[in-house]
Amino acid sequence: MNWDQQLSSIISDADGSVAKMRERLTAHGRSPRGTEDVFPVREVTAGVDLKPSAVQWSDLTAIQTQLQQQSQAIETLTQSLRLLERERNAQQRHIQTLQEEQKRLQDRLEERERDLDRRSLSPGPDRRIDQWKREMDRELINLRGQINRATTLGNQEEREAQSKTASLPSSPQVPEIQYFGASALHTKISRYWGDIPAEQYDTLKTQLFSQIARFASGSKIVLTRLCVALASLALNMMPEAWPGAVSEMVRMFQEEGGEVDGRARCLALLELLTVLPEEFQTSRLPQYRKGQVRGALGREWTAVYPLLQELLRQPDSPPLVKARVLKCLSSWVLLDVPLNESEGLVEASFTALADPELFDTAVEAIVNTISQPDSQRYVNTLLKLVPQVLQLQEQLRDAIQNGDMETSHGICRIAVSLGENHSRALLEQVEHWQSFLALVNMIMFCTGIPGHYPVNETTSSLTLTFWYTLQDDIMSFEAEKQAVYLQVYRPVYFQLVDVLLHKAQFPTDEEYASWSSDEKEQFRIYRVDISDTLMYVYEMLGAELLSNLYDKLGRLLTNTEQTTTWQHTEALLYGFQSIAETIDVNYSDVIPGLIGLIPRININNVQLADTVMFTIGALAEWLADHPVMLSSVLPLVLQALGNPDLSVSSVSTLKKICRECKYDLPPYATNIVAVSQEVLIKQIHKTSQCMWLMQALGFLLSALPVEEILRNLHSLITPYIQQLEKLAEEMPNPSNKLAIIHILGLLSNLFTTLDITKQEEESGENAPPIKSTPPQTGPNPVVVVLQQVFALIQTVLSKWLNDSQVVEAVCAIFEKSVRTLLHDFAPMVSQLSEMLGQMYSTIPQASALDLTRQMVHIFASETNHFPPIKALFELVTSVTLTIFQQGPRDHPDIVDSFMQLQAQALKRKPDLFLSESLDVKAVFHCGVLSLKFPEAPTVKSTCLFFTELIPHCADIPPVGQVVQQDGKLLLLAVLEAIGGQSSRSLMDQFAEVLFCLNKHCFALLTVWLKEALRSPGFPSSRVSDEQKDTFSQQVLRERVNKRRVKDIVKEFTLVCRGLHGTEYAADY
Repeated sequence: MNWDQQLSSIISDADGSVAKMRERLTAHGRSPRGTEDVFPVREVTAGVDLKPSAVQWSDLTAIQTQLQQQSQAIETLTQSLRLLERERNAQQRHIQTLQEEQKRLQDRLEERERDLDRRSLSPGPDRRIDQWKREMDRELINLRGQINRATTLGNQEEREAQSKTASLPSSPQVPEIQYFGASALHTKISRYWGDIPAEQYDTLKTQLFSQIARFASGSKIVLTRLCVALASLALNMMPEAWPGAVSEMVRMFQEEGGEVDGRARCLALLELLTVLPEEFQTSRLPQYRKGQVRGALGREWTAVYPLLQELLRQPDSPPLVKARVLKCLSSWVLLDVPLNESEGLVEASFTALADPELFDTAVEAIVNTISQPDSQRYVNTLLKLVPQVLQLQEQLRDAIQNGDMETSHGICRIAVSLGENHSRALLEQVEHWQSFLALVNMIMFCTGIPGHYPVNETTSSLTLTFWYTLQDDIMSFEAEKQAVYLQVYRPVYFQLVDVLLHKAQFPTDEEYASWSSDEKEQFRIYRVDISDTLMYVYEMLGAELLSNLYDKLGRLLTNTEQTTTWQHTEALLYGFQSIAETIDVNYSDVIPGLIGLIPRININNVQLADTVMFTIGALAEWLADHPVMLSSVLPLVLQALGNPDLSVSSVSTLKKICRECKYDLPPYATNIVAVSQEVLIKQIHKTSQCMWLMQALGFLLSALPVEEILRNLHSLITPYIQQLEKLAEEMPNPSNKLAIIHILGLLSNLFTTLDITKQEEESGENAPPIKSTPPQTGPNPVVVVLQQVFALIQTVLSKWLNDSQVVEAVCAIFEKSVRTLLHDFAPMVSQLSEMLGQMYSTIPQASALDLTRQMVHIFASETNHFPPIKALFELVTSVTLTIFQQGPRDHPDIVDSFMQLQAQALKRKPDLFLSESLDVKAVFHCGVLSLKFPEAPTVKSTCLFFTELIPHCADIPPVGQVVQQDGKLLLLAVLEAIGGQSSRSLMDQFAEVLFCLNKHCFALLTVWLKEALRSPGFPSSRVSDEQKDTFSQQVLRERVNKRRVKDIVKEFTLVCRGLHGTEYAADY
């Protein structure tokens, strides 16, 4: 390659480098007067919702969230600036590289020039070099200039972003920073009003008016925040310092002049008037001031109303202005503006409903206006509104016909709002009963709106609450008046039942299959709401409702000429189920007929079969009083058990029948056990349904004689015992573990409900005689089974002792058996105590401690069983103390259960702490250590332990001795926690410990408190000696009122944490 080609290559590379530099600078360092994209601020803050429509002034939390978002935006801006600085440094390094490259090129060119001179070559390359040098110089100068401008602008914006003053940045390219400045000003006014000198009020007001006028045609988000700031200023100055504030606002913006056009001024004024009531709702004014300001704002409505009415009625008003007017109306009615004083605006809002652009805003305005509680006083105005609502029926029908769900939803909201909020007031206007009945029928039309919820419509669910309210209002009248209203409205409610059952119908199988899981879940919840409504309507319609449903179902099932779909049958059964689940239907004369109809139902659909099962389950109590009908429905339930699609409904129904009708089931017991055993072996059902099924069998077997119980138990659990024996011989692996836990779970759920001693609860003096089994003799069948499988369980444990889930499943069997059998479990106390001791000694686990606590609770007070219980208690205590010596931090669950065990022992059998084998002092120190755990449940259990221990200072010498010697350590731990080492949610528990010390160790506590609080900076560096003395005196003074001690501790912990008097503490 000759020198000319080399030179061309070098120049081309240099040109490429310069082009890259240009691209970089174009992306990161454009001049601020070019485009607004100097910094990537907008991209960063795009996720922050700064649109005015998204700003809600309904509570303080929203404001705090906004400020946090703004802070995050500023932080992101700062990070962007830093990133730009790094980019600038990199660019400077590139410049240096280019300069060095330029120097090298110049050196090489000079050398080439000398060669050319010698060879008398053409001077063309010289001109090319000079041209290249000039271009390079221009690029370098341009590069430096752009970097300097970018740096200057970045520093300026960073200073402005970090400045929290009232002055707003003038640069229109950075509205986010302007927004932050306006928000900071609002925060200053609303939260720190006392810091603003009174002489600056007028100046601040003038500046805010000026800024709002300036931004009226600018950024909307900044304008809104400025309006909120001025609104806050007005609220703080009203009514004394700024009387007639709203009138002045209207006058200021109506004045001609300035560069802002009339439309922009109008929109700015409407924005200000809109945010003013909203700011009042979230203001931090004292209660007495709120009353004064509310009254002042109410008087200002006379200045707002004419403006809004004029703007809304002007034919040439732009839709945007009318929308803002309606939004302003929605805001002001929240101040309980009298309905008769806004009547004209409400009428205009009804007119605006015809405009699609204004429809949503008009709906909000109307609903908010008529929903105010004070509106019911203005009956004449309400009566004028009823015809206007009724006139919307044609628009409603057109919307439904055209599939316009938004319009139909909005009109329905208006009708329901008027009826729901003012039903009683309108009912009492007897001379207008027809118009109100028309409104009720309109709402009925909304309830029965065509289509399936939630796919084709979402409106009908809005109406359900109205029917509750109307029924309550009717039933609240005196008897004579109530009878008149019932004569009119009972037919309406019978029609409502038909409509609701129609809406509760499932769609066709094909359509339902196309629904998403979310739509199916919404439909399920919707049916539950309908069920609740039907249950409530029964209170008005009574037994006639059941007769009505029964007649319809009977016609459906017996009319062979008319073909019906399964959806109709299912809906009627669902109506029966809804009522029978919660209402006592034992005396209804239609239930026998219903039970007779159920076998005639052609069950060819899963949803229908589910409803049949749930209906039978809802009638379980009725079946207990009419056992002769069991033979009609029990075969259906047993048949459904074999269908996995009916798992939940069939198993839950069998469980209800076995629980309610167990004394009438012995003739069916063999069949029930056989079918249940078959489905369990086939593993048709999921684990939870298998557990329910075992509980059902437990109820069933409880009513049989002991011999039959043992025989059925043998046939039922033998396959599982054999499987467990096989699993116990195999090496542990994950699949074996799941099978073992499943079998142990089945046994524990069976033993939970298998109780041959439990009698039915008494149900009143006039109740029928309670049925029960004859008294049993011999050992409890559960104990017999447990004794037979005890060795097998020990074998399982020996291999799975390291697995907490298996150990927990084993303990669950005995724990549930102990809870169910209580003292009948006595024959196994010694065996179980020995096994628990061995198990816990080998590998300590929390579940073993929980079972030990249950044993202590039931058997520690019995003389015969005290020795094994005492030995077990001492053993697990000794082992746990060893854990504390080795480091208990990794075992918070064991510490939690251990403290609960100690507390239970002190509560049930304090004599356990008299044993010489029990190191009470070590247990005490473990408790002090446990108070410092971060886990809240562990700390709560430890506090419970100390509240049980301290009262025994006098009657248990070891306890009294350790408290006297080391009680100060306990106090120090409690004070440390109060000082900030523990969560504030635990202060009640620590206060109870302090109260116990004060009540039972007053003299010692007086000395300990004085010594402990004397230490500088304890329990917190934020409390003074005077505050500590006050706390000490307050605590020592309260030896009876525990609630007062809790309040003292809560207040002191706030002082210790530096939170006293803060908003955070007030909101806690």
